[in-house]
Amino acid sequence: MAFNDLKIYPMNNIRLLFILFILVAQNSWSQGETENVILITLDGLRWQELFKGADPVLINDKNYAGDIPLLRQLFWADDQNARREKLMPFFWTTIATEGQLYGNRDHYNKVNVSNGRWFSYPGYNEILTGYADDARIKSNDKIPNPNKTVLEFLNTQKEFKNKVAAFGSWDVFPFIINEERSGIPVNAGFEPAAGKKLSDKEKFLNTLQTQIPSPWGSVRLDAFTHHYAMEYLRKNKPKVLYIAYGETDDFAHDGKFDAYLKSAHQTDAFIKEIWEYVQSTPRYKNKTTLIITTDHGRGNGEEWKNHGSNIQGADQIWMAFLGPDTNPLGEVKSEEQLYQNQVASTLAFLLNRVYTAEKEVGTPIMKAIKAQ
Repeated sequence: MAFNDLKIYPMNNIRLLFILFILVAQNSWSQGETENVILITLDGLRWQELFKGADPVLINDKNYAGDIPLLRQLFWADDQNARREKLMPFFWTTIATEGQLYGNRDHYNKVNVSNGRWFSYPGYNEILTGYADDARIKSNDKIPNPNKTVLEFLNTQKEFKNKVAAFGSWDVFPFIINEERSGIPVNAGFEPAAGKKLSDKEKFLNTLQTQIPSPWGSVRLDAFTHHYAMEYLRKNKPKVLYIAYGETDDFAHDGKFDAYLKSAHQTDAFIKEIWEYVQSTPRYKNKTTLIITTDHGRGNGEEWKNHGSNIQGADQIWMAFLGPDTNPLGEVKSEEQLYQNQVASTLAFLLNRVYTAEKEVGTPIMKAIKAQ
């Protein structure tokens, strides 16, 4: 991107100003290709499953694995690399060859949350705002977020106005994004598709959602979130779309390792469908970047079901990037430390914006942006 084209807004972030100064001094801005971003989160999916596949202890534990022979047939291989590809084939055949993956701590490549809570609302606030707010975001209660998200930041600008939308399985997302204040349409929980011109598919999903019970009272099945989001993508062509899948966390809390793995595998297939649609549609082809991450980690062993500040390892997360401005580094094995609070500024920077907020936000992950 050309420096003269970069949209800079009033800011109070000294680190971002420093980055601007360095890049200008080095004349290192060039034209980026990203015009659209799809942010995707998988609630509570551990880095261990992403980078190492099915846990060798949990998959053989009858208390968690259900039908062990079937689960092993689906997701087990003695070789760790083969095992992770069986679980999440799109990540390891496409993102690992065309994009970037961060967070394999076996290579000392670390990604952590910076908030001190290590559960969902604080994690999503940090992803979307670029900073932790432990004082005000300290529960999963349905409290309108006092912090403005990067989605709201973009939605106030002419180029993105009414071209930002969000879909989530958890019914707290309208509050996390503060739908009422931000004006961003958020379809989450058990909400049906709304509007005067519903497609036949949206009408069908609205009916089906009332007929298939969810195991949980506040989280719908991810298939509904996915297909509502895909239909919105086809119909409305947003420039920024956020899709928040939720099943992995809830199946883990229930102690169902088999369902947790199957959900992760299915979500991988959902992401593949998104990417194939993007790359087959002129409006999006070679102009769209996917950012994929999670809100928190989980514990190990018997504590894999849980997370929170009292659970060791629950602050450990991962990130992935795929798009025209992302160098194909694959699994990044260099020793480094990234944080959840860098997602928002990276998302904005890909769209030719410098994101700032009321508090200091994390800096963009420059390695994920080819143009730098």
